[in-house]
Amino acid sequence: MQSNSGFMKALKCRECGREYPLAATHVCEFDFGPLEVVYDYDRIKKSMGRATIASRPHTMWRYRELLPVANEPTVGTQVGFTPLVKADRLAKVLGIRELWIKNDTVNYPTLSFKDRVVSVALSRARELGFKTVACASTGNLANSVAANAASAGLKAYVFIPADLEQGKILNSLVYGAQVVAIKGHYDEVNRLCAEIAGKYGWAFVNVNMRPYYAEGSKSMGFEICEQLGWRIPQHTVVPMASGSLLTKIHKSYQEFTKLGLVSDAPYKVHGAQATGCSPISQAQKAGLDFFKPVKPNTIAKSLAIGTPADGFYALKVMKETGAAAEDVTDDEVRDGIKLLAEYEGIFAETAGGVTVGVAKKLIASGRIPASDSAVLCITGNGLKTLDAVNGHVGQPYEIKPSLREFEALLNTSENAATVNA
Repeated sequence: MQSNSGFMKALKCRECGREYPLAATHVCEFDFGPLEVVYDYDRIKKSMGRATIASRPHTMWRYRELLPVANEPTVGTQVGFTPLVKADRLAKVLGIRELWIKNDTVNYPTLSFKDRVVSVALSRARELGFKTVACASTGNLANSVAANAASAGLKAYVFIPADLEQGKILNSLVYGAQVVAIKGHYDEVNRLCAEIAGKYGWAFVNVNMRPYYAEGSKSMGFEICEQLGWRIPQHTVVPMASGSLLTKIHKSYQEFTKLGLVSDAPYKVHGAQATGCSPISQAQKAGLDFFKPVKPNTIAKSLAIGTPADGFYALKVMKETGAAAEDVTDDEVRDGIKLLAEYEGIFAETAGGVTVGVAKKLIASGRIPASDSAVLCITGNGLKTLDAVNGHVGQPYEIKPSLREFEALLNTSENAATVNA
């Protein structure tokens, strides 16, 4: 039925096009360009159509021909197929005709989109014979590697900046992973991990396993198209850290078009960053096709990558699709979190506040027209970043167990509501 490489053909340099075997490698030997998985689309077209996909379990693996594993997945088999929520109340507030939330705050098992990429990376790592897995992370990836490695019986090392949110540190420790906190920012953590990967030969999901790992992000785009009734959204707003998610959502739309699963239609994939770490956004707004590295300073720590590995390619996708990038301050990030929570009942982490805040700006400026439809990619759960909103969402009322006190409070709050109306 399948060859030992599944539906994959090779790894290919995104710069010069040279091809490499499907091993644990991520950089071209000739020009140091990043490697990407290429597929046998003719075979895939014969294997998967809309009806076939619809008959499969509701996980990201319903699109397995387009994900880089040779055999059936062995890690994270329940990941994905998160809700696409029609956000009518938020649409009204933001001033757009139709709005959807792709809600990865409820992804399994660690409540972020990183479960998608880790499921793919660890399934492939097992196929390649690895027993120890690792990652450099701003938090969510560390949580997911720790959890998925535990379920698969793999040894895990996760390397994080020492100033991460406590919730994310605890969420890695609880699974028994070896958590190493580095006194430095993410780019320094990443550099160290590249050295460790070279010396110890472990499967670093976002270093030597990166070509496979990154492909997992496409599943979010595949699900969006299917959940919209097999169509590509006019606008997709995506948070950017390395820029990889944005490029892979674009790739997912292209692949579905190539396979005839959706109609060829124009679309824009917009990028969202926090102002305190916005190298891609600043470059896009300045009309540049390259970015200048920055030192991160933002509450949106999951997006705090000052030298984004896929920044160049994210800029290219936005230019190709006619999209825009924008960034928001820490206060606007908190406002975005509150808007999504108060109008749709979805509590997102800081990256979600970035996405909502940027969407608000893009709609207000007309770069996303009010008459159009948009999907916002919400990538992680707010329970992971409680520190960011603590002290910014009000305090509970405190009264004695007395009906009289409650009625006095009710009158006060109703009067206040009337004054503010």
